[in-house]
Amino acid sequence: MIEFANYIGGAWLAGDEVTININPSDTGDIVGEYCNASREQVRTAIAAAYAAFGQWSATSPQQRADVLEQVGIELSARREELGELLSREEGKIRAEGVAEVLRASQIFKFYAQEALRLAGDIIQSIRPGVAVEVIREPVGVVGVITPWNFPIAIPAWKIAPALAFGNTVVFKPADLTPALGWHLVEIISRCGAPGGVINLVMGRGSVVGDEISRSNHVAAVTFTGSVATGRTIREMVTSRGGKIQQEMGGKSPLIILDDADLDLAAECAVGGSLLSTGQRCTSNTRIIATPAIHDALVDRMVEKAKALTVGHALDAATKIGPVVDERQLETNMKYVDIARKEGGRVLYGGERLQLACGGYYMSPAVIAGCSNDMQHVREEIFGPVVSILKVDDYEEAVHTANDSDFALSSGICTTSLAYAQDFKRRSKAGLVMVNLPTAGVDYHVPFGGRRGSSYGSREQGRYAAEFFTETKTAYVHAPL
Repeated sequence: MIEFANYIGGAWLAGDEVTININPSDTGDIVGEYCNASREQVRTAIAAAYAAFGQWSATSPQQRADVLEQVGIELSARREELGELLSREEGKIRAEGVAEVLRASQIFKFYAQEALRLAGDIIQSIRPGVAVEVIREPVGVVGVITPWNFPIAIPAWKIAPALAFGNTVVFKPADLTPALGWHLVEIISRCGAPGGVINLVMGRGSVVGDEISRSNHVAAVTFTGSVATGRTIREMVTSRGGKIQQEMGGKSPLIILDDADLDLAAECAVGGSLLSTGQRCTSNTRIIATPAIHDALVDRMVEKAKALTVGHALDAATKIGPVVDERQLETNMKYVDIARKEGGRVLYGGERLQLACGGYYMSPAVIAGCSNDMQHVREEIFGPVVSILKVDDYEEAVHTANDSDFALSSGICTTSLAYAQDFKRRSKAGLVMVNLPTAGVDYHVPFGGRRGSSYGSREQGRYAAEFFTETKTAYVHAPL
C-alpha cells in the first residue's frame, strides 16, 4: 500500500502515523494510507508559506493566472479518473464525483482570470493637489480547513482565490477524504507554484487545525465544517487578531405553496434533500407545505423516494450512495429514532441496509407530521432524511422558514410572481431559490449564509477578494 505524504515547503514528507482511507461503499476496499502531519511539521509548513509569501505576492498577475489555468486544464482532463477516486473515498455516485472534479476545474479557470481583474479605485481627494488610490493586497499566509462532503470543490473555491490574489496556503483536508486534496496539491505543485506557496498537512483537527488556527504567522483562516468546530476555531483565530471566514451548516427550508407545479415541487423536495445521500449543507431538509397541496405532495415524495436505488457509488444504477462512515450512519439512525419519539411519521425509509458489497447504507427517510419545534427538524442531520411540515398559509410558511438557528439557503415553489418576489425579500437566508432545490449553486457568484450558518465575508465569485485581500489607501501629494 502506497503512503501518501504531506507536501511541505516544496518537498513530500512522511508523517509518524497514517490514516487508512476506507471506501464507504465497500469497507474492504482501502483507497490509500495518508500520512498525518505532526505539530512540528505543521509549524514547518506555516514557516515555509510565510517565507514564500514575499516572492509569490510579488509575481505578476499573469504568472499566477498561468499556474491556475494549468491546474484547471489538468483537472478537466482527469475528471473521469479523479471523479471515480472521489466516489470511492466519499461515497457520492460516480456522476456526481466526475461533476465535482469538473467544477473544481471551472473554479481554477475562473480565478485564473480573476487574478488579472483584481482592481482598486482612484478617488478624488477633498484636498487640492492630492491623489487618493485604494489598493488591494494579499493578506499573507491563509489556512484552509475543509470538510469531507465536497473533497475537491470546496478546497478549490478556497485555494484558487487565495493563490490568485498572491497569498500562500497551508491546507488541511478532512480526515475522512484526504485523497482528492492530495491530488489537488500534487497537481498545483507541478503547474508552476514555487515551493512553500502551497502546503498540504493532513491529519486530525486537534493537531493540524489547532496549529493553523493558533499561529500568528497565519493571517487568515477559511473553514467549512461543523458549528462546534467552527466556534472553537473562530475563538482561536480572532483572539490573536487573525481574519476568519466560516461556512458551518444549514437546515434549509423549501416552501411549497398550493399553486405550485406538483411535479416540479416534488422533484425539488426529494432531489434537494435526499440526493448526494443528504450530505450537502444546502439540502432542503425542511419541506413546508400549505394545506391544499400537502397530502398529494407527501404521496409524490414517498413515491419518488422509493424509486431511488441505494447502492455502491460506482454502480451505474445507483442514485444514492453510502453514508460517509459508520459514525455518520449512527447519527442518521439516531435522528430517525428521535423523529419517531417526537411524533413524526416515518412514511418510508430510515433503515440501515445490509448490501452484498458491505458499506454504510441506509434507505432515505421521508418523515411527515413534523413541527418546527421538533429536535430532528431544528438540528442539522447531514443525512438522507427529509421532514415535512404542514402550515396554514403563506404567512405561516415564511415565519416557519425563518424560524431557525441556521440561514444558509431557502427556497419556494410557486407559480405566483408576487409570492416569489415577496419571499426573496423576506427570507433571512443568504441564498434564495425559486422553483429550484435549495442545493445547487454557481461558482461565479457569492456563496454564504447568515446566523449560525456563516461568519465573515462571502465565498466564491469576485466577492472572494473581500476575504483574500486587504485594502490600502494611499495619499499622494506631488507639488509642481
